[in-house]
Amino acid sequence: MSRSDGMMYAPVHEAKPVVEAGEFVFAAMALDHGHIYGMCNGLREAGAKLKWVYDPDPQKVAAFLKAYPGVRAARIAEELLEDREVRLVAAAAVPSARGPLGLKVMAHGKDYFTDKTPFTSLDQLAVARVQAAHTGRKYMTYFSERLHVESAVYAGQLIREGVIGRVLQVMGTGPHRLNAASRPDWFFRRSDYGGILCDIGSHQIEQFLFYGGCRDAKVLHSKVANYHHPEYPELEDFGDATLAGDNGATQYFRVDWFTPDGLGTWGDGRTVILGTDGYIELRKYTDLARSNTGDHVYWVDSRGEHYAHVAGKVGYPFFGELILDCLNRTEIAMTQEHVFKAAELCLSAQSQALNMTPVTLRT
Repeated sequence: MSRSDGMMYAPVHEAKPVVEAGEFVFAAMALDHGHIYGMCNGLREAGAKLKWVYDPDPQKVAAFLKAYPGVRAARIAEELLEDREVRLVAAAAVPSARGPLGLKVMAHGKDYFTDKTPFTSLDQLAVARVQAAHTGRKYMTYFSERLHVESAVYAGQLIREGVIGRVLQVMGTGPHRLNAASRPDWFFRRSDYGGILCDIGSHQIEQFLFYGGCRDAKVLHSKVANYHHPEYPELEDFGDATLAGDNGATQYFRVDWFTPDGLGTWGDGRTVILGTDGYIELRKYTDLARSNTGDHVYWVDSRGEHYAHVAGKVGYPFFGELILDCLNRTEIAMTQEHVFKAAELCLSAQSQALNMTPVTLRT
């Protein structure tokens, strides 16, 4: 896993199968974002069999087959979509193509597992809601900054155990390293990536709904800007937002593309969760100037101050839960409404954002 480039974030963990060999078969397609490797790693470690891969780019397919020997390369997408043995399709398409691809997958009777952000428009979301209800298929999303980060999983366990009481506020920072030279063209096209709040902001909003126990929320205020990259006029390198949940919990988050070269990882992602009886701080990917490792958890409760380095100790239960949800038609890993609500809110935050781009940089 690359620590310098978040686009290639693909954690690995010891295998903890929840099914027998061959009991749950899935396929991968649309290899536009490196997160597809993290998605496949998580499913395979939970016991799923990766049977097929498809992408129109032979170089992407060759790299994928090198990482996962024995997987079959489909000549056309329909080859894997029409395979009755395949229960789920994992995909990391260009963001603007994720919604339409999901419709196609669900129409073929498969559950769909897409990289974040799941949509780039409210129209795409509306159609997917109808299709998911009509077909009974799942439209799941890889919110990796919670689902594939052990400190984030551990925070959920602490909250569930009541360690900090009722959650009142969630604050999050999601800085990323731009690595512009290695980014594909679509990364810089607003119509393709959807905007910074829609894209990497989706991680933050999903975490708020989960940690805050919110079924719904309102976007109170949001901002975006291109402060420092005039050579990419459609890029937004900064965004933030404030939300209020239906249970009174609130959120503030900031996302940006300003990770300095001196940081040993792609972003110093942090989350602070305030409760009635304590608070938790997550230092997800590094402990600045102390340890170039991730998954540091600090918390304070009525008994005192606590610290745990949970890397390699917690695992990633989402993937096994997702497999069992697909088999049993349950919603243990994540409810469909949770996915759609997180998507709706990040799209709303994006659409109403105040543009802070300096006049001299605007096109």
